[in-house]
Amino acid sequence: MSGATTGRLTQAGRPAVITTRDPRWVQCTLIAITLLFLLVFLVLPIAVVWYEALKGGAAPFVDAITERDARHAILLTVLVAAISVPLNALFGLMAAWAITKFRFPGKQLLITLIDLPFSVSPVIAGMIFVLLFGAQGFLGSWLRDHDIQIIFALPGIVLATMFVTLPFVARELIPLMQAQGRDEEEAAVLLGARGWQVFRAVTLPNIRWGLIYGLILCNARAMGEFGAVSVVSGHIRGETNTMPLHVEVLYGEYRFQAAFAVSALLLMMAVATLVGKSIVEWRAGREQAASLEGSHG
Repeated sequence: MSGATTGRLTQAGRPAVITTRDPRWVQCTLIAITLLFLLVFLVLPIAVVWYEALKGGAAPFVDAITERDARHAILLTVLVAAISVPLNALFGLMAAWAITKFRFPGKQLLITLIDLPFSVSPVIAGMIFVLLFGAQGFLGSWLRDHDIQIIFALPGIVLATMFVTLPFVARELIPLMQAQGRDEEEAAVLLGARGWQVFRAVTLPNIRWGLIYGLILCNARAMGEFGAVSVVSGHIRGETNTMPLHVEVLYGEYRFQAAFAVSALLLMMAVATLVGKSIVEWRAGREQAASLEGSHG
């Protein structure tokens, strides 16, 4: 493949890098297949969403995203993300710190549990919360006696969203903190720094780009979550419908342009998230390159 190297040594004893190249037709074929795949499965669906959203003009588009139920769905989506993302960031920081800085029994089990939401269907996750907090659930009678409603209300939606987005921050920070090791923190402690000072002055600057990257991914999943939220929300229009659920309701009512208009707005949020992700990657790459130049200089 292009860019492959051999293990031959030069006279100086250093590895000789010999680059092999595939035939031109192989490169062109692979590039064409990749571009075709992206065109069919990514570009065309996005283009269709925007075409359908704006087919009737700008006025119906604006009406669809400013009607009462749509406004409530947008605000609820933003609110759920605003609650669940910081909480998962806090959990991710604590879990990554514990896993990378300490040795304790059950560490591997903790890592496995963090990855659990990746392997559990979101619908199953929603059902778990219904079985726990629903009217006929394990804690249902106690919650009813104390006039606490979790299922078919904001708390249930937040819990379901937190479950499906739980691994993102932790999974970004754990390998990063493992690669950085503990040398700098230990040096700071020897110089008299306390725990919070070590975290604020040493650890946080080293992990900030990984943390921001994890927050962006977590936020993107939180805003677009459908399966788990669909189970616990009850589909109460104007009360518990997030934007993905509102799109489903509109589509089921054959209000196709309105459904595509809300979808286009959700797509704009996703694009904004992607832009933020790209900026973070670019900034992190620049800082890494600058640090490498400084170390070699």
